[in-house]
Amino acid sequence: MSVLIVAATLTLAVLGIGNHLWWLAAVALLCLYLKGGRGSPPPPPPPGAPPPDSYRAYRDRRDQQARWERRYRRERPHEARRQQREKSR
Repeated sequence: MSVLIVAATLTLAVLGIGNHLWWLAAVALLCLYLKGGRGSPPPPPPPGAPPPDSYRAYRDRRDQQARWERRYRRERPHEARRQQREKSR
């Protein structure tokens, strides 16, 4: 994207040799490009509230997944062994 902006700016600068409006267009293009990437920062989280994807939530999801996998292996031992063999290939 920046290569395209630089190429367009150089083209407008070359065209601007005969017409000053092209120079203004090149400057406007650069200003829009430089200011366009900067938006307002996201609002801070409310004080006292934990972020939605905290480490505790990650641990809870990980532990729940481990419990499901242990239960699956306990209830379906033959299927679990077959899947383990296929995974090791």
